[in-house]
Amino acid sequence: MHIRSDSFEHGQPIPSEFALGAPEGFGGNRNPHLAWGDAPGGTRSFVLMCIDADAPTQPEMAGKEGVEIPSDQPRADFVHWMMVDIPPSTTAIDAGACSHGFDKGGKPDPQGPASARQGRNDYTGWFAGDADMAGTYRGYDGPYPPPNDLRVHRYFFRVFALDVDRLEVGDDFTAADAFAAMHGHVLAEATIHGTYSLNRNAGA
Repeated sequence: MHIRSDSFEHGQPIPSEFALGAPEGFGGNRNPHLAWGDAPGGTRSFVLMCIDADAPTQPEMAGKEGVEIPSDQPRADFVHWMMVDIPPSTTAIDAGACSHGFDKGGKPDPQGPASARQGRNDYTGWFAGDADMAGTYRGYDGPYPPPNDLRVHRYFFRVFALDVDRLEVGDDFTAADAFAAMHGHVLAEATIHGTYSLNRNAGA
């Protein structure tokens, strides 16, 4: 099984049109194009996700004036997209088809393939204490690494082929819920990743 994108090359920078944060403020927040194939026989649905594997573990340092987040700070995952129950006939998602621009407080009904369901992303927790931004963020919301982070972040787009039509999760599900429900049902997986940073000194 494989996955590719016309929006960025594997291991290379993701353009700001597909990011939530950009040097001048907000980016385009469009979902990138993704296409996959060679799923095994018996595939009955797909799961798609995007995870930043390089989120800082001391969030109070993010954006703090006069402070740089060291590249060797321990890191954690940050979920940017979680979609389940993608029909087996769907093998591509066009750029901007599921997200185009930013909805303060989260998208009330993110677009996607017929029958697919989209869970909460981790901006729900990130913005929880901000009265202007708080809400339930579902669907795709793209990269917005702290501008004072010295590490270049990696964003992994993962597609899983499952042997079930519908994943046993509630309508208001998280990535943790999906991972638990997927256990024992994954036939194959494919991954591609791109990079993103708002710090000109990152990776130096």
